[in-house]
Amino acid sequence: MNKTISIATLVIAAMTVTACGQQSEQKAEQTRNATAASTPEQQALMEREVVSARKITKDFVGSLKGELKKAMQEGGPVNALSVCHTRAIPITNEVATRHGVRLSRVSLKNRNPNNAPNEWQRPILEEFDARAAKGDDPKALAFATIVEVDGKKQFRFMKAMPAGKVCLNCHGAELKPEVAAKLKELYPEDKATGYSLGQIRGAVVIVKDL
Repeated sequence: MNKTISIATLVIAAMTVTACGQQSEQKAEQTRNATAASTPEQQALMEREVVSARKITKDFVGSLKGELKKAMQEGGPVNALSVCHTRAIPITNEVATRHGVRLSRVSLKNRNPNNAPNEWQRPILEEFDARAAKGDDPKALAFATIVEVDGKKQFRFMKAMPAGKVCLNCHGAELKPEVAAKLKELYPEDKATGYSLGQIRGAVVIVKDL
C-alpha cells in the first residue's frame, strides 16, 4: 500500500524554480521545503535528494544527447532514430546503476510503450502541461516527494523535458518522409509527434529507496 508521508514531503505539484543557476534553484526549493517538511532533518533530507536528482538528470540527459548529436552528425535524423532505438535504454540503465536509482522517461504521448506514465506520474505530467500553458517556464518545472511504499520511504522526482529545436526533427509536426517511415518501422505505436518548440514532451523520472 502506498501513501504519502507528510513528515518529509515536498509535494511541489509541478514546482517552478528559477533558471538563473543552481544557487537560485536551491533557494527556491528551500523556500518550498520549509513549508512542507516538519523537521529540519527531514527538510535537509529532501533538499539533498532534490539536488542529487538534478545532477543525475543532467548526467542522463547529457549522455543521451551526446550520442544522439553524434548520430545526427553522422547520418541525420534517421540515423539518430536508430541510435536512440538501440542506445536509449542501455544509457538509462548505465546512469541508473552508476547513481543507485531507478531512472526512466515518461510521456503522455509516448513513443515507446514502456515510456507510458503510471498512476502517480500521469497527474504530474498533466500538471506540467497546465503550468506551462499558464506561462511557467517548462525548463524549470519539476516535482519531488517522499512517500511510504510497503513500510519503506521512497524518494520520487520528475523533471519536465521541453522539446528543443533538434528534437523537432523526430518529434515535430512536420517530419521528412524518410523520418516518418523510420518511425513507423521502429515504433509502430508512436504517439510522440506534433510537438512545437518548447512544448513539454515528457519528463525524466528518478525513484530512490531511502
